[in-house]
Amino acid sequence: MFEAQPQSEIDALLQHDSEFRRLYQHHQKLDRQVADATVGALPLGPGTLSQMKREKLAAKQRLMRWYEERRTH
Repeated sequence: MFEAQPQSEIDALLQHDSEFRRLYQHHQKLDRQVADATVGALPLGPGTLSQMKREKLAAKQRLMRWYEERRTH
């Protein structure tokens, strides 16, 4: 998710910002669940996977905004 950003900056945010860490962990959990559902390892109803993907994207967008705000201050 943060491929273009230095890992040291991400690690610092994860260590020192509990809200960023919570949101990051939530995104990681959704990422695993979406991957599992996509290959059939996690059975879901038809609308559930789409909802999870939307929630994962929203979390990613919030994380990226959070990162950019912290980086510019």
